[in-house]
Amino acid sequence: MRAAEQTAFSVVIPAHNEEQYIGSCLAAVKKAAEAVRPCRTEIIVVANRCTDRTAEIAAEYGAVVLVNDDKCISSIRNTGVRAAKGRIIATVDADTLMPEGTLREIRSMLRTGRYIGGGANPKFDRMSPGIFCSTLYVAWNLLPVMLKEHAYLSGALFWFRKADFERVGGFDETLVSLEDMDFARRMNLLGKAEGKCWGTLKQSRPVTSSRKFDQFGDWYLIRNRKLTKQIFSGRDRKAADSFYYDMR
Repeated sequence: MRAAEQTAFSVVIPAHNEEQYIGSCLAAVKKAAEAVRPCRTEIIVVANRCTDRTAEIAAEYGAVVLVNDDKCISSIRNTGVRAAKGRIIATVDADTLMPEGTLREIRSMLRTGRYIGGGANPKFDRMSPGIFCSTLYVAWNLLPVMLKEHAYLSGALFWFRKADFERVGGFDETLVSLEDMDFARRMNLLGKAEGKCWGTLKQSRPVTSSRKFDQFGDWYLIRNRKLTKQIFSGRDRKAADSFYYDMR
């Protein structure tokens, strides 16, 4: 097996009716893949309950298209990662743009031996006082978890070795939200036992859409703090449906 194949990446993208965003997302991933050639990069789109052209567009970009119709983001992510052929996994949302140097930076950080995996610091495609305050409010609610773990559990775009994903059992499918932070927490615990930590990309900042704020309003999370706390429980189906699964 060639060295390029041995160090291949798989980029997993969950997608529910994302025809407006998926093309731009995939174009950005392909640019990032070019930056790590000759390493091979596999792109997997997991189409979830799509009634639009998401799967068709993904296929046009050369992505592997899988189908998972569960209303559970953990299950959707697991479907993609478990089918992945790459040793290094990155999973990014369909409305998020991966910077060109992302995969190169991920490879460099993993090669140091100091990281079990990590996330990134995203930025919204627009900013307002409401979005800024909402971001601070979310961070404040997640602070107890980060203090307990003695780590900054960054998110948005996750990267890790597939072997370590399997060691922690993947994303927890009993959770309907906050699966990303739970995964980061468990990966960080695994890393601590081996002298590693959950890291954050320093140079690559993904740009994610502000569509939730466009749809609900920039102050929605603060004005509806009860719903926000229900979403933060990770197990409230009604809250998750109203904000994630039954939208678009």
